[in-house]
Amino acid sequence: MAAHQIAVINYHKGNLSSVARSVSAVGGNVIVSDDPEVIGNAGGIILPGVGSFEDAMSYMRASRQADAVVSSVNRGIPFLGICLGLQLPFDRGSERNGDISWAGEWVPGMQFLSGSVTKLESGRLKVPHVGWDQLHLTDHGRQCPLFVDVAEGANVYFTHSYALADDIDQGIVAARTHYTRTFASAVWSDNVFGVQFHPEKSSTTGLTILRNFVRVVRG
Repeated sequence: MAAHQIAVINYHKGNLSSVARSVSAVGGNVIVSDDPEVIGNAGGIILPGVGSFEDAMSYMRASRQADAVVSSVNRGIPFLGICLGLQLPFDRGSERNGDISWAGEWVPGMQFLSGSVTKLESGRLKVPHVGWDQLHLTDHGRQCPLFVDVAEGANVYFTHSYALADDIDQGIVAARTHYTRTFASAVWSDNVFGVQFHPEKSSTTGLTILRNFVRVVRG
């Protein structure tokens, strides 16, 4: 596999073609795959976000995709999680799909980032949070290679009902957004990047972010 090839992980939830097309449009060498070996040999990994935390983790563990991702991240391979793909690297999530795949309140994530994912709650605002909203960069985020040439307050497109909780390491928060509560809408820790919004649906700003990730993969 080419050293700079980016694997977009297919965990059989939703349409991945818009992510793949957008990354290709900014110069990325993309392969969409559900094969742990292909994922493990890629020069960069994108985990898109469709479906529930429990559904996704059930499939990724059973298929050994999760093992491939964790191994690659530990070797320093650049990783970008999008929407649900931002949430799955954390310790645990409260989003269940109604069965009892795991006992207890929480579903364990891939656990290479610390903290929890919880539901957005509001008696006034509509949940899920769907539409354009602002990205407020932190000092950490202004140093993040993912946000080169991204303006403070840029509008990006969200569609989600769950978000990172306050128990995550605040030192990795690259951006925050407010909707029902203030939540981390982007994180960065070494070779791990994650965004709660959808860059593939976020017009010029989203393409800039994806182009920056391609540059990270290329070194």
